[in-house]
Amino acid sequence: MNVNPERRTQAERTEATREALIAAARKLFTERGYDNVGTEEVVRAAGVTRGALYHQFGDKASLLEAVYERIEAESTERVARIVLGSELHSPLEAMKAGVEAFLDECAEPELRQIALHDAPAVLGWERWREIGAANGLGLIEASVAAAIEAGEIRELPVKPLAHLLMGALDEAAMLLARDERPQSRAEVTEVLVTLLDSFAVERP
Repeated sequence: MNVNPERRTQAERTEATREALIAAARKLFTERGYDNVGTEEVVRAAGVTRGALYHQFGDKASLLEAVYERIEAESTERVARIVLGSELHSPLEAMKAGVEAFLDECAEPELRQIALHDAPAVLGWERWREIGAANGLGLIEASVAAAIEAGEIRELPVKPLAHLLMGALDEAAMLLARDERPQSRAEVTEVLVTLLDSFAVERP
């Protein structure tokens, strides 16, 4: 099938504009927060026009949503590599390694500012949660199912358990984003690991 070179070039230009805007907004929002960055600054940093921003995203909030979706997808992929690619033979231990990896991700400046401060405030809790679930819930469900199949945790309904664990992780991330105490990370990790252990099958 012949591809129209002009159409392909236009599509490539559109994609390049979109990527430039996401990259510029991602950097600026991380450095100063959504409320302190104007659209004019974003388009200037991206090297595009204001009209291009509104054509691609409609408004500043939609641009933030695209940035948040990108960050969530990349973060989940990194955590998944640790959980699914773990050399640990125990699915439960791999889940605990995933908790540590997730908390490491939440400590990164762009995740703290954009995913844990700006996105829930601007997009609303429901949309924020929806994007997070679209990226991370499947990994949690797969991990739970693997641990049940291995006989390491009790045979509980996978979906409700995965949702509840995701809720715990979200709350842990929100707490750490706002708790500056040095011991907060260790305390949160201890509670999350204890929560996972509470589902473990008791060995004779």
